[in-house]
Amino acid sequence: MTLDPNRFDDLLRHCSQSAVHLEMRDGYMRSDPAFVDWAAGRHIDPDVRFPEWPGLLAEAISRGVVFRRARIVSEPISDYVRFEHEITSGLNIAAGEDVRWLSRRRATDLALPGNDFWLFDDRLLLVNHFDGSGEPTAPELTDDKAVVQLCSTAFEAVWGRAVPHEEYRPV
Repeated sequence: MTLDPNRFDDLLRHCSQSAVHLEMRDGYMRSDPAFVDWAAGRHIDPDVRFPEWPGLLAEAISRGVVFRRARIVSEPISDYVRFEHEITSGLNIAAGEDVRWLSRRRATDLALPGNDFWLFDDRLLLVNHFDGSGEPTAPELTDDKAVVQLCSTAFEAVWGRAVPHEEYRPV
């Protein structure tokens, strides 16, 4: 079976144990209407803005999939990271993810991949590529064992140092 890297829901459906996500940028999709509204001071209701996320996770969690997300951030944080931080409890945590934050200063001695990624079941890697403005470009799927191992090791190193969402206080 060929999986389409543009069909995240299909990737989750084929996941049976774990899905980890490493984010390392200080800004993503600044054209996202939710971010634009937040930046303009409007209230963001995660249930309304991201209605598919809880259902996608609930279905996978019901099969035993554990979700972990780690974010490496510069401090003081960017407006985009502040936006992410503010919606994390109502979106990611509420949907069943465990989220942690790591100051970029505390990541200097970690060997990290060049791109953000999702790793499914420690075997299939979805590499997220972005342009200079943080807009997504063509994602890439690989099961190359060396690349998967590098990303798995990097994620675990970040996870071990990162601060749980409920304890992280943005600077």
